[in-house]
Amino acid sequence: MTTFAISFAMDGTLTRADIPALCVRLAEVLRGRDPGVVVCDVSGAIRPDVVMVEALARLCLTARRHGWRLVLNGASADLLELADLLGLTGVLFQPLRQPEHRKQACGVEEVVDRRDPPG
Repeated sequence: MTTFAISFAMDGTLTRADIPALCVRLAEVLRGRDPGVVVCDVSGAIRPDVVMVEALARLCLTARRHGWRLVLNGASADLLELADLLGLTGVLFQPLRQPEHRKQACGVEEVVDRRDPPG
């Protein structure tokens, strides 16, 4: 199975007014393509703020609406901390591999001791 990847860069300072245009730009790039991964380069974000995190969350939703996943590349410690503070770490910072491609843990079995109280 081939996974398609598209690069999308964000840098500079954003305003909330810029967010809809960013989403439209991404939607135009994704429209009509087979699903894949959008790699959003945020290494140029010098001073990440709440508006940038909001923009990334909205871009993530735009990608999902078109069957794509958005992953971030080059996120600074400040951006990671801000996303965590806003409760969006799990949304914005997903691993590149999909869960079904992870290796299964070997030798893990659940053992029930009949002497344990039900619980």
